[in-house]
Amino acid sequence: MKTLSPVRLALPLTLLLAGAVLPVAGATAPTPEPLPPVPAPVVPAPAPVDPAPPATPAEPAPVQPAPVPPAPVVPALPAAPVASPLAPPVSVPVVPAPVPPAPTQPAPISTVRGLWVDAFGPGLKTRQQVAQVVEDAARLGVNTLFVQAVRRGDCLCLRASVPPITDKDFEKNFDPLTIVTRLAHARGMRVIAWVSVTGGVNARVPNTSPRHVSRLHGPTAGANSWMSRRPDGSWQEGGDGWLDPAIPAAADHMVESVVSLVRNYPVDGVQLDRIRYPDGGAWGYDPKTLARYRAETGTKGTPAASDPRWQAWKREQVTALVRRVSLEVKAVRPTAWVTAATITYGAPPAPGDLAAFRKSRTYTDVLQDWPTWMREGYLDLNVLMNYKRDTVGEQGEWLDGWNAFAASVRGRAEVAGGTALYLNTPAVTASQARRTVATGLGWVGYSYRTPTLDVYGTRQSTGQGLEAIRAALTAPGGALAGRVDWQVKPPTLRGLSGRIVGTSVLGGRAVEAVQGAKVVARTTTDGGGHYGFLTLPAGPVEVRVGGQRWAEAVPEVGVVRLPDLLVRDSVAAPAASGKR
Repeated sequence: MKTLSPVRLALPLTLLLAGAVLPVAGATAPTPEPLPPVPAPVVPAPAPVDPAPPATPAEPAPVQPAPVPPAPVVPALPAAPVASPLAPPVSVPVVPAPVPPAPTQPAPISTVRGLWVDAFGPGLKTRQQVAQVVEDAARLGVNTLFVQAVRRGDCLCLRASVPPITDKDFEKNFDPLTIVTRLAHARGMRVIAWVSVTGGVNARVPNTSPRHVSRLHGPTAGANSWMSRRPDGSWQEGGDGWLDPAIPAAADHMVESVVSLVRNYPVDGVQLDRIRYPDGGAWGYDPKTLARYRAETGTKGTPAASDPRWQAWKREQVTALVRRVSLEVKAVRPTAWVTAATITYGAPPAPGDLAAFRKSRTYTDVLQDWPTWMREGYLDLNVLMNYKRDTVGEQGEWLDGWNAFAASVRGRAEVAGGTALYLNTPAVTASQARRTVATGLGWVGYSYRTPTLDVYGTRQSTGQGLEAIRAALTAPGGALAGRVDWQVKPPTLRGLSGRIVGTSVLGGRAVEAVQGAKVVARTTTDGGGHYGFLTLPAGPVEVRVGGQRWAEAVPEVGVVRLPDLLVRDSVAAPAASGKR
């Protein structure tokens, strides 16, 4: 039974379909840390991904199974006394040695074994390249391809809300996402469409489509610009420009760019990359973003980049964007996986130590709160961009530590460790992958195009590098030594979403979900008034926001969308009425 307060305004959710963004020059991936410059053929080693301490510890040993304790020795029984030479012998009972119980192997957290395939070089731009990618992946033994779809506001596809890439080497009238899903599914592999969510423009290699977001809402669009900016108004990080998650129209565009892939292609899920602010902390200073912040928080002036309240508010905008993408994807297809490529900068927190995580650069600099994303059901799979080099300082220990921390705070989400093939030798890659899966996590390697340090340094071809890591990863005891399937359903299959309208300040409104006369979940609205939940039990629920109430039932599978609720600030909040 539904309950609507006296005033109801049923407005459809509007997702802006804008153009795409500019391609990026050079080797760029789901890179949590800045990529070192491509070394000259003469072999300089790439710069460290994380700041490298001076000491270089030995490569951590792979995890070994615990030794099985020997069976206890049963002492010999004393001989029975003999009464006389004619007495019959006394039989001695045989006491069997106790058998220790067989150790139980805990269920793995994830069995994904994946490979990232980027769009910044050969691999996805012709039919022949796509066929080769799938063949090579099958030989390697992975079960999932994380295929770059939306790059910088442009797509390696023809049926998304953003325009196709305009690279000169892109085959005409070719839809890579269609072909790669068809070929990979035929080989038993899943395909996750990887999206650079906030990617807005690459100034060095711009997309030429007039529909591209950089042409409609780029840095020169004035009040219509969606770019994240520094306090001085600058917008470039290297050659890239990033869209600001706190601008509601930009958020609409980013959500639709992801959801259109699930709506139009048989992909098995989506991966959110660059779902954050750029490195450095001093971002989000577009006038529209500052006006929203002041209106929602009541603060005056321009906040410093280090202001904790300002950081927390921007972090909430990123989290709200993840939540909305997940709800919209699940509304189209509940069984689609929602994953993210997440940041692991610096030394890891101890397992379970959320206070230490909140002091990390992941939380305070780029403003990702991925433990909350997992706990609230916004992510089905968290793929850590654990790009470390075992031969540099403590980075090998950092890799293992981030894996342990993520596993300890995952809620129901799966976790996989993503490692940087391009920064390591095949032997180190094999060790990192083996240690990762030994803890029960899944594993994903970056990337197909640069599978070894020698390939990245132009001392080896991609084919040679792929063969080298195949031999290392499939050796006895290796992470890909035997075929492992990943065919389970995602942990989150249902949700509830809604939106408020009618007030000049749509964001930051408290929303409660009530079941059995008890508040079971709380959240806040985003800049467009959107809210939602993904961990509610199936059954009746009442949503309360801005004096409005609405009763609905959460389905077992799928997302129930509530009508738009009218909130007016100029009058007292109306009492709830209507049928329950």
